[in-house]
Amino acid sequence: MKRFTLSVVAVVAMGTFAMAGGDIEMPVEPVVEAVAPAAVSNSGFYIGGAYSLVNSETDYQRDNYNNNNLYNQYGGTYDGDYDAFMLQAGYQFNRYVAIEGRYWNSISQFSENEWYRNAGQETQSYGEWSFGDFKAWGIYLKPIYPVTEALNVYTLLGYGKVKSDSNYWYSYSYTSLDENGFQWGLGASYGITENVSLFLDYVQLCNGVDVSYTEESGNYKYVYSWDHSIYTVNLGLNYKF
Repeated sequence: MKRFTLSVVAVVAMGTFAMAGGDIEMPVEPVVEAVAPAAVSNSGFYIGGAYSLVNSETDYQRDNYNNNNLYNQYGGTYDGDYDAFMLQAGYQFNRYVAIEGRYWNSISQFSENEWYRNAGQETQSYGEWSFGDFKAWGIYLKPIYPVTEALNVYTLLGYGKVKSDSNYWYSYSYTSLDENGFQWGLGASYGITENVSLFLDYVQLCNGVDVSYTEESGNYKYVYSWDHSIYTVNLGLNYKF
């Protein structure tokens, strides 16, 4: 009888809990969704500046004529190094392409030459100071390849102008270059912060550009000719807005 009574009590108790708490559920831990970090923008305007080492290689020749007969030649090769500054501004459309403008202006110049005279019968080598002026500008398409999130390599393909005036003391020669043409370059940049990058690149401003002119005085004629090649190595910083 006791067992029966206990069984009835147990059944009633279970029924009471079922009626009173039928809608009670076990607590469930909330699902937390991971939020992805905001993507860093790869587009926008940027500006920058750099120290530039400019190398100018010039093949020079002067042919002297008397009654149209060649009687003497002067010439040689001048290797001039300029210290210069470079300013840049550009717009990056996405991670892979930008457009950029650059301007260079010289700070100082030193040249060294090897020269000959008398139709090549004598060859000498000199180191000498020269004075001159160098300016250049260009606008470039800039394809970019991202190696990592911070490191990019790039090329520069564009059009620009080079202007150089130099007076070489020893051989009394004067060379002037004022040319427009194709320019190209290769470089790499590394992001120091989200907005600031360090870059190093090489830009060929002109290669094999010929300049010549002729002077005449009575029976004498002097024909001057130069062949110019100029490149720059640039180390600097840029800031992206």
